[in-house]
Amino acid sequence: MRERAFLHPGATTPMGAFCRDGGINFAVFSDHATRIELCIFDPLGERELDRRTLFGPVDGVFHGFIPGVGAGLVYGFRAWGSSDQSLGHCFDANVVLLDPYAKEILDLHKPSHHVAAPGTQFLARVVGSDLPTAKTENDFELNPSLRVLYEVHVKGFSNLHPDIPQALRGKYLGLSHPAAIAHFKSIGVNSVSILPVYAGLDEHDVAKRGKVNYWGYNTLGFFYPSPRYAVNAADPTAVREEFKLMVQQLHAAGIEVVLDVVYNHTVEGGLSDRVFSFRGLDNTSWYRGSGTPWRDHNVTGCGNALNFQHAKVRQFVLDSMRYWVQEMGVDGFRFDLAPVHGRECEDFSTDAPFFKELAADPILSKKLMIAEPWDAGSNGYQVGHFPKPFIEWNDQFRDAVRGFWIGSQVNRGKLAAQLAGSSNLFKASNRSPLTSVNFICVHDGFTLRDMLSYSRKHNQANGEENRDGRDNELCNNCGIEGPSTQGKVLEKRARLSRAFFASLLLSQGTPMLGSGDEMGKTQLGNNNAYCQDTEINWLDWQRKDQDLIRWVGGLVLLRSVFPILRYAQWFQDRATEQQAALVWFDHRAQSLSIQAWHDVNQLSLMVLFEPAIKPNQFIPEKPCLLIFNGDNLTRDFQLPKTKVQQWRLMADSDSGHCASPNETIRFVKGQLQCAAQSVQLLIAE
Repeated sequence: MRERAFLHPGATTPMGAFCRDGGINFAVFSDHATRIELCIFDPLGERELDRRTLFGPVDGVFHGFIPGVGAGLVYGFRAWGSSDQSLGHCFDANVVLLDPYAKEILDLHKPSHHVAAPGTQFLARVVGSDLPTAKTENDFELNPSLRVLYEVHVKGFSNLHPDIPQALRGKYLGLSHPAAIAHFKSIGVNSVSILPVYAGLDEHDVAKRGKVNYWGYNTLGFFYPSPRYAVNAADPTAVREEFKLMVQQLHAAGIEVVLDVVYNHTVEGGLSDRVFSFRGLDNTSWYRGSGTPWRDHNVTGCGNALNFQHAKVRQFVLDSMRYWVQEMGVDGFRFDLAPVHGRECEDFSTDAPFFKELAADPILSKKLMIAEPWDAGSNGYQVGHFPKPFIEWNDQFRDAVRGFWIGSQVNRGKLAAQLAGSSNLFKASNRSPLTSVNFICVHDGFTLRDMLSYSRKHNQANGEENRDGRDNELCNNCGIEGPSTQGKVLEKRARLSRAFFASLLLSQGTPMLGSGDEMGKTQLGNNNAYCQDTEINWLDWQRKDQDLIRWVGGLVLLRSVFPILRYAQWFQDRATEQQAALVWFDHRAQSLSIQAWHDVNQLSLMVLFEPAIKPNQFIPEKPCLLIFNGDNLTRDFQLPKTKVQQWRLMADSDSGHCASPNETIRFVKGQLQCAAQSVQLLIAE
């Protein structure tokens, strides 16, 4: 700016910088600053051109309006106040602070800025109108019972894909390329849960080991996509537009976009760590803590936690979410360490203000909300306790199914409870079986292939002497540690992989696949590959298991065609006109006694799906029968006596055959011989 900016009093809402009335309005929150200055820089952010003191505060908001300027203005803030850390204050007017509401951030694409030393400044650039564009927000709704989630990393998915142009590999536009969409379609995926893509930084200790924060759970900018995944990373506007185009292309293919978000903590770490934005503006309001001397409440394990007891912090999070829905077009969010959002003082509460405000929001309440229902604080395990509209990651499903198939003393009762939607967790709160997000493997832990190839973690590549990552993760190497050429070992691993996918995709609830598991991804036994931006994490498309891909796609198709396999209500013991029923049997078609349910040495189980009785139904729904043989020996299963005269065998995990809905592997009457450690699906003829 050639002339000194003339600052007028501005509006206190909305927060951040926005264009209006031929100028720019600025609003920034701080309960404890004595003064906040607006700092204006040249377009490249290399030289400070002007400083003006903002007006206020009004209810904690400092504000100002500059006429005659518009989009493209580069700015930051300086905050004045106490620097007494014993009271929790970190004010330092020598530090230029990033606007928490920054829509574009300069220079974040530079490698030197990935690991920002204390004192590094990040500047924001004003964008044009923040009103949602006409067609960005998703205009289709996915049937929740048909949802198949796919947890995916933007770079890892396409970085080695031979059918995606080199320039797009590892980028937003690689994830929405026709070759990527073709793969999603081949396995029936219609919802991608993308690992964190909010702009973030690497931790110093990670960088010292020559690594990066690959997973991305370390957010700096809550309104700005990471430039790491943009083709035109140096242009903040292009970064935003590429992200929006990715969402639009996925929507055009009928695939919803869910973002894994980290609203529980920020990049700034503990009280004595780096200061880029929030701490410098008002540490004691933005972060959880108390006492003299001040002590951060580290319920995240990351040194800090956002203070959801403060109304302005909750407003910030909701504003951020609305921005990603209305402006960027996403369909939902998966909340990392979600109990943090519901902590009042120390304890978790389903009636916490954030949950109530989210449920009452006319925009966000209609979107998909997924909770990772545990954090690092006391009483942090809250599976089954989140309010509507949340659905939840269900690690009890994971552990029960893993334990059943790899011989970890899981009885049939525990398995059945999870296969039927985990009513023990979700029914009492009047939520449907779809509340349970079922998974076998996710980014955190072994891949499916590694779970069946290793008996212990092998995380030496992370540079932490194998101390990191989960110890004693449920796994079984099937006789050989690591890769093997022995036919029996390979056959067992393949057979169990198919049984795991059948257990996941034919269970009640919302299934979620870990990216690459459907094609045999290995991380070489690394169960904590958070810092590996290498082939350890990238999908190897040249070695994909095409047979496993077909198996997964076939199961998802059957699940979609037969509604009783994805029932949105709780089953009864007997079918009525309103409700379907589940009936359980052992291999002799006998009901199980209480003792039999808890016998860990008996691993044969059948479940009959009886549709609701609807006399006037033109095309009646067909009963289904699922058979689980967890024994190490082939077993004959006597089929239950029903009105069904003949069954169609549709899927057999032992052979890997999965029929299309209009085909049949073979017809079955009376009895079926089932191979060891296998699953069969039968549909009434």
